[in-house]
Amino acid sequence: MNPPQISIGDQVPDISLPASNGKPVSLSDYQGRKVVLFFYPKNMTPTCTEEACSFRDYYGELQEAGAVVLGISPDPLKSHTKFTDKYSLPYLLLSDEEHRLSEIFGVWQMKKMFGREYMGIVRSTFLIDEEGTLVREWRKVKVKGHVEAVLEAIKS
Repeated sequence: MNPPQISIGDQVPDISLPASNGKPVSLSDYQGRKVVLFFYPKNMTPTCTEEACSFRDYYGELQEAGAVVLGISPDPLKSHTKFTDKYSLPYLLLSDEEHRLSEIFGVWQMKKMFGREYMGIVRSTFLIDEEGTLVREWRKVKVKGHVEAVLEAIKS
């Protein structure tokens, strides 16, 4: 298990990743706004789709609360584009194929399914404040009620 290299109260490193709009995106692009980063394992899988659609459904409220939403997975951009188009996702998806940001947040970990071990993303969400400081984290997220909890944290 990779320990996170970042903790609550730390400045989030300004790593640039390719986004579903075809352009590189850095956290510094959102200086002055709250950023919700949600890491998820894989496009088009049932739970990841449910989570992505929850963020889509609450997108207006999250924006009204002053937050930018960014989804991150190790999927390639082509897959992100299909996922975004199929489910009308209004926010950018970032491609972390080399796990650069995933490892900093400690979400690239050994996982187990059907007795098989493999490295993958542990579903997690992070809230970064207007100055680029990590202020909240939700690790090993269960999707039901999660986006509502994130919205509540942004408003408080």
